[in-house]
Amino acid sequence: MISLTNPDHPLFVAEISSNHNGDLQRCIEMIDASAEAGCDGVKFQLFKISELFSPEAIRFNPDIAKRVAWELKEELIPALSEQTRKKGMLFSVTPFYLSGVQLLNEWVDFFKIASYELLWTDLFIACSDTGKPLVFSIGMSTTDEIERALQVIGKSNVKEIVVLHCNSAYPTPLQDVNLAVITTLRNKFSNYLPEKEIEFGWSDHTVNDAVVLSSIFRHDSKMIEFHIDLDGKGYEYKSGHCWLPSQIGNVIKMVKEATVSEGNGNITPTNSELFERQWRADPSDGLRPLLTTREKLTKGEKF
Repeated sequence: MISLTNPDHPLFVAEISSNHNGDLQRCIEMIDASAEAGCDGVKFQLFKISELFSPEAIRFNPDIAKRVAWELKEELIPALSEQTRKKGMLFSVTPFYLSGVQLLNEWVDFFKIASYELLWTDLFIACSDTGKPLVFSIGMSTTDEIERALQVIGKSNVKEIVVLHCNSAYPTPLQDVNLAVITTLRNKFSNYLPEKEIEFGWSDHTVNDAVVLSSIFRHDSKMIEFHIDLDGKGYEYKSGHCWLPSQIGNVIKMVKEATVSEGNGNITPTNSELFERQWRADPSDGLRPLLTTREKLTKGEKF
């Protein structure tokens, strides 16, 4: 399985969220589109509106109750996991109720906890007790709150932890992105739990190429999570924080090409330069090619 904390390239995880519109076929199409775009994993959300919001919240905003249509049916989880793995990607789900953790455990490669649930210790315990790798976002949080979450995970058998910086505004204004937090997190928490591997990344709500690229190349994000829609018809797309497959596909292509081009840092001629080396100016007279190459040309030798 792909390592979350020691990947050979930044991992891209497509957050399908509620853009599946409750339809299995659309779910499958979104998984396939994510794979085609170059993603390393997909993630869904498992919630029940009645267990996500308090009665007071629903009375205050009756429109919340309409989001029942956004729920993912539990019975779809096995098929979604199978399709994702068939496409060679990691499968994850964010649980929003405690009984969902055990339901998901058989099917997910890692758990993700959303920033809104950062204070819910019981959810961290339930996910950590599975021993599966755990990813969590820190939008709206303080340093003390992040520490408390890590302390809970630290008591478990979880080996891999990924902390994702994010801003919990949908979409996030550029002036509030504050990508430097990723470096701050790494400096403060990399060795916070010495017996565990902790990495850091970015959970995107900007739909901005420059933000994603900067998070990787300036702040060494190891995981990029982003909301994806298939065609602009997903329930959440109109909020303005969701990428389309072609948009994120271009970014992933740039990142992977840049990763390949980094090389090993050794100062030595590459295979593609060996022919041209023979055409360098000779130090004796400053003319191209080298004298040894001129001799070969004179003799009609191939080189």
